[in-house]
Amino acid sequence: MIAPVKTRTVRCAAYTRKSTEEGLQQEFNTLDAQREACEAYVTSQKAEGWVCLPEHYDDGGFSGGTLERPALDRLLNDIAAGQVDCVVVYKVDRLSRSLLDFSRLVEVFDAHGVSFVSVTQPINTADSTGRLMLNILLSFAQFERETIADRTRDKMSAARRRGKWTGGIPVLGYDVDEKKLVVNADEAPMVREMFRLYAAQKSLSKVATELQRRSWTTKSWVTRKGKAHTGGPFTKSTLARHLGNVTYIGMVNHKGQVYPGEHEGIVPKRLFDEVQALLAENLNTGRHKARNKYGALLRGRVRCQSCGTAYVATAARKGNTVYRYYTCSGAQKNGWHTCPRPSLPAQKLEQLVVDQIRGIGTDPKLQAETLRQVRRTAKEQATALAAEEKSLRKKLDAAKAEEAGLVKALGRGEVAAGAVSLRLAQLEDEASRLATRLAEIAQERAAAADAALCQEDLTAALGLFDPVWDALYPAERARIIELLVERVEVDGEAGTLGVTFHPTGIVSFRPIVCHSFAS
Repeated sequence: MIAPVKTRTVRCAAYTRKSTEEGLQQEFNTLDAQREACEAYVTSQKAEGWVCLPEHYDDGGFSGGTLERPALDRLLNDIAAGQVDCVVVYKVDRLSRSLLDFSRLVEVFDAHGVSFVSVTQPINTADSTGRLMLNILLSFAQFERETIADRTRDKMSAARRRGKWTGGIPVLGYDVDEKKLVVNADEAPMVREMFRLYAAQKSLSKVATELQRRSWTTKSWVTRKGKAHTGGPFTKSTLARHLGNVTYIGMVNHKGQVYPGEHEGIVPKRLFDEVQALLAENLNTGRHKARNKYGALLRGRVRCQSCGTAYVATAARKGNTVYRYYTCSGAQKNGWHTCPRPSLPAQKLEQLVVDQIRGIGTDPKLQAETLRQVRRTAKEQATALAAEEKSLRKKLDAAKAEEAGLVKALGRGEVAAGAVSLRLAQLEDEASRLATRLAEIAQERAAAADAALCQEDLTAALGLFDPVWDALYPAERARIIELLVERVEVDGEAGTLGVTFHPTGIVSFRPIVCHSFAS
């Protein structure tokens, strides 16, 4: 009598995958459906000795374009340990959509004597026909994946070109509402103040230090799934990214091209361009400022309206004579033909600015316009201080509330003293820092109110300019221009010159001139 042939047991591992987490919270989801189909197929092969392993290898929310998946890692480890004889999937692309990645997996399977089966496709790597069919289907799966990726990229590119928000981390000054950027009224004035600080100090490290001192942070936001992301302190790199973000002028950047956005800008275009010119200038000159060798009176204050870049102080020597100029940095980089006024005689430009200051002292209309501009700038700064105060008070109230809650819990014996002592110390430090900055804001607002410019102040201050200017030393002249002049704009095409004054510079100017005159 011939003994019956004993059937070899084939231990089958059912692997399932879904690219997104959408729908996985349902009681019976797509992973369950895939596993059910795999188990049914294994049961149909029971006569061949197939049995389905109880272990679940389910990757929910993981792309098929990568092999970095937790369940797949467990499956490969079990294969290496000799615990699996066959891998069963619902479709080939559930295991991988990449032909290269799949070939690597098949090499691992072959090395350990493991076969591969697809339930809905005639594939079994145990024979050559199944291997051929596998490669054909996998090529189509990869083609489908790349086509979908191309369509997605094209769709997002088209949306960006139309100025739409296509996702990502929102920036300080904006919130996301129904997939659109909307202005955050509390943060927008702080963003404008950040730009003004850099335009005034011209140093990323100084401005970052000041923002840290004020306890300002980058954007705090919450994902659609409710996960909170807390903003961190400003550094030079994060500050530079914010200052260079065209979102703040109502634009969107896509692959180096800038397009008009659907959202509202919160930083004036002129201020944004000035900051970009300063950033570019600082990048070119390095960390250390070049020495003002030839005493350029308007150094760092002249801007080219045509190019949107800065004029830099230059000089040329002919024999013993030095000729000073202000040269457009844009023309230096891109060619002299790109700017209508690539170079300006320094002495003539400085004299025009000085004459304009003198003219304001004797022209009531110019005084009124100057006063209007100064008050507008002062109002913007007051708005920024008010927004900062509101934000800091919220943080201070939250810190005090958390501190009070911990103290109560400690008193009721709900928590141990050692467990909360460190957090209480942190909250006390934070509250102290916030209170200090709030006191500083109050002082700044009071000082701004005291220094509020009126018509009489403007007339008196500028009236002192003409009698003493010629008697001042170069360093004193530079100091007065620094106090008075915020920016000089040259329109090369129109041949015009515009001077913007600091809001409190004129008030500060008066005693310095009187002191110099008295000496």
